[in-house]
Amino acid sequence: MREVRIKDTLTGELRSLEGERVGIYACGPTVYSRIHIGNARPFVVFSLFARFLRSEGYEPKLVVNVTDINDKIYLAARGAGKESVEFAAEMTAAYFGDTDRLGLGRPDSEPLASETVEGIVSLIAELVEGGHAYESGGDVYFRVRSFDHYGKLSNRRPEDMDQGEDAGSASLKEDRLDFALWKAHKPDEDTSWDSPWGSGRPAWHIECSVMAERELGASFAVHGGGSDLVFPHHENEIAQSEAAGRPFARVWMHNGMIETDAAKMSKSDGNIFQLSEALDAYGREAVVAYLISGHYRQPLAFGPEQMEEAVARVERLRNFFRDHPLGASGGDPAAKQRGGAGGSPPEARIEAFRGALADDFNTPRALAELFELVGEANRGEVEGGEAAVAVAEMLEIVGLSTLTQPDEGAEADDRARKLMEEREQARADKDFARADALRDELAGLGWTVRDSAEGPSLVPRS
Repeated sequence: MREVRIKDTLTGELRSLEGERVGIYACGPTVYSRIHIGNARPFVVFSLFARFLRSEGYEPKLVVNVTDINDKIYLAARGAGKESVEFAAEMTAAYFGDTDRLGLGRPDSEPLASETVEGIVSLIAELVEGGHAYESGGDVYFRVRSFDHYGKLSNRRPEDMDQGEDAGSASLKEDRLDFALWKAHKPDEDTSWDSPWGSGRPAWHIECSVMAERELGASFAVHGGGSDLVFPHHENEIAQSEAAGRPFARVWMHNGMIETDAAKMSKSDGNIFQLSEALDAYGREAVVAYLISGHYRQPLAFGPEQMEEAVARVERLRNFFRDHPLGASGGDPAAKQRGGAGGSPPEARIEAFRGALADDFNTPRALAELFELVGEANRGEVEGGEAAVAVAEMLEIVGLSTLTQPDEGAEADDRARKLMEEREQARADKDFARADALRDELAGLGWTVRDSAEGPSLVPRS
């Protein structure tokens, strides 16, 4: 197996994965609304990371949790006039539906917080017994200063730490640094569970310590999530688990945020673009291509310009397979002999592609190898059929294998259909210049308008 290294947030070093079996736990969404495209980045990054590992002979197990018990869910459910359980179930189903449309398959396990309460209560009881947690007013808090290594992930000083919890809980804490493990039932919350400390519900951080251990064991290879989770969420997970004697994650892998006008995309800030909207507007291949266009650790700018660039890259690949269909014979016989002079042999490009992904999952460097091979084939520097097979192998790893059959089951998206309707209106208005311009715009998206007695229709451009 190829050595695969990831830059560890905890140590700042490139760390090699150990052994064939690779447990990966990635924090999933809190389902108080439809997910936005920023939420989709970790789903795509860790799904494709697991896919790559599998292609290299590893045996990954990817676990992505769903937080379906949370203050924000109670608030959103009340706003929608629904019970919180019903509302969370609807939003969970919407999350599954939206991410299914990405075409990357499902994680190996997707545990729900609501199905993990018994294990959560058990871990909290251990922490209380060990002196690392205490009950106060029906709540239970983790005693941060009891854990000597608190802050090692985020490298924060105590005076710079803010747990971001409800200010009303401050009077219940021994120390402002302490964070909640269990919250007593409140009159405006319509669910609760029994515990040794009274009726209530889990706080946020504790669920991931329990789910990760249940699914992957007390020690596992990789813990992932967005960089906004380093503190307090992941810092608190480490404290909970290690204080209870669990070694926890060996490598911490964090993806950068999606940014609009240099501001992090956030539901609370209101600058969101729902994943479903992006899929409707640009198609799943363009959304996936966009989300892997930058290195996973870096912020990624989002806007129409970036999405149009992704659409263009996707269309370039479709056109490549229209010109060099898989399984077609022919091509330039002499091109096979020109790999050393004009282009690199396809096998060398595949090796470089895989090497880039093995080196801190560097998708932009890997994609550069892919597009270099496409260019070499288009220029006749390598044989087109061999290049197509190699490009197809690379696209399979990054979840874009549908591009190898560009016209199979093609269905126009909402954007293309809208442009066709505008073209028909322009023709009806005898604005033929605009009709021609719209036709050209559709061609740029890979569609041709076919006029017939039954009316116009969209067909993939050949």
